[in-house]
Amino acid sequence: MKTVTQFIFAFYLFVFPCATYAQTVYAGESTIDKAKVSGLYLTIQGEGKQIEKDWESQLQKYGRVSSSRGTYRVTNASIPAISPEPINLASTVKTSKTSATIFVAYDLGSGNYVTTGGNGYSAAEGMLKDFAGNSLYSQEVRTAESSFDDAQKSHQKIVRKGEQLQRSIEQNAKEKERLLKRIDDNAKELEQLQKDIETNKTDQENAQTELDSRKSNVEAVKAKRNN
Repeated sequence: MKTVTQFIFAFYLFVFPCATYAQTVYAGESTIDKAKVSGLYLTIQGEGKQIEKDWESQLQKYGRVSSSRGTYRVTNASIPAISPEPINLASTVKTSKTSATIFVAYDLGSGNYVTTGGNGYSAAEGMLKDFAGNSLYSQEVRTAESSFDDAQKSHQKIVRKGEQLQRSIEQNAKEKERLLKRIDDNAKELEQLQKDIETNKTDQENAQTELDSRKSNVEAVKAKRNN
């Protein structure tokens, strides 16, 4: 199982090279809790709800996450690549069946957000691109595993069918053996019946001879009286 899964992963890495993971990150603004903040946007193709779950798991690496209606916050987030000091992170996720758009704002303190060309931007951009690559890879892994599971279930079903057919063949062979024995017994019974018929014919002839003899005797006795 492990070997097959590793093969599938390797196959997907070959078919979908790293360039597939390249995602565009761009700066912009969004309104979070009625406040306009600056941050970075990232759109990832795939199952939106699953991407959102992956993103929440990613945020949990930075600190304690609080969430409400698609808005996530990490107070005093620890992200050394962006800032040596704790920062306040706020993020929103908008999802559809085929994609998810993530907005994340990094507050370095006193409303000083990470923006294009500013401190921490390159690191923040790189982190989002890395997340996009990991998310897409995870989707491919889940798809491959799901496909493998389906193939495994189909294989097991076919194997069970083969085992059932083998049992049927064995039962058929036993039934044939029983039938052949019955045919043999029937032939022996027929042979005995034929012998019994021949014996019965002889017995009938002997009985008829005896009957005729007794009848003649009766007639002879009656004839004496008449004389």
